[in-house]
Amino acid sequence: MAKDFATLKQRQRAERENYPEHLSLRVHRALSWLNRAEQCEDDPDGRFIFLWIAFNAAYANETGDQHIGEARQFNDFLARMDKLDGAGRLSGIVWQQYPQAIRVLLDNQFVFQPYWDHLNGLESGADWEDQFQRARTAAQKSLASQNTAKVLGIVFSRLYTLRNQLIHGGATWNSQVNRQQLSDANRILGDLVPAIIEIMMDNADKHWGEACYPVRQS
Repeated sequence: MAKDFATLKQRQRAERENYPEHLSLRVHRALSWLNRAEQCEDDPDGRFIFLWIAFNAAYANETGDQHIGEARQFNDFLARMDKLDGAGRLSGIVWQQYPQAIRVLLDNQFVFQPYWDHLNGLESGADWEDQFQRARTAAQKSLASQNTAKVLGIVFSRLYTLRNQLIHGGATWNSQVNRQQLSDANRILGDLVPAIIEIMMDNADKHWGEACYPVRQS
């Protein structure tokens, strides 16, 4: 079962003096947004946004390389998390807790970006149905082989589309048209984000890179 903010914060307070500066900042920020997300029991839109910010606080690096896309960053991060997850928390979430919710999410065209590109007349969406089928086949192979990192990468590509819909004003607050995907997304992220924070704390001795917008004194 995923740890909640209070449990993780208690551990962070006990250990933070031993964390490297950039890991300490990442964990502190991610926990602050997890705390805010847990307060959104009656606001699934807000909960999803705050959970995504918590995830972003954990993974994003100040690389200075504008050619490295966000999707690649979080895919690399998720693959690293899976390798460092000695307790099998991520695989438990994927294969034991939410296998059906993940399958439903992966079969939902409304969180598949090429579908929207097609509706907007963009070349990237010209063959969206073929792309969707190929993506479903790739997901099914990853599910069949229980490739946790690959499945998480595909899941987060769908969640990223949902994130864009909300952040860029492409959805109405408390709308009825996206409740199912938002409900599934919140359930999955609500357990993944605390697990990711805990894995990072378990591996405080690893190099995490400089966090985005590090704190500077004026």
